[in-house]
Amino acid sequence: MLGWSIAFFVLAIVAAVFGFGGIAGTLAWAAELMFVAFMILFVLSLVANMFAGRKTNPPI
Repeated sequence: MLGWSIAFFVLAIVAAVFGFGGIAGTLAWAAELMFVAFMILFVLSLVANMFAGRKTNPPI
């Protein structure tokens, strides 16, 4: 998901350079939305792993 966010951001920059303001704005909004979703899912996975992680002893 982070890769898609970066790709949309790059496409937004390219569209802005070529003068396509409406498309650039939409792509930037989509990139921001995907980045926020990535961050929320990332934090949730860290919290879930912290509480439900494997409790194994290290090998001797």
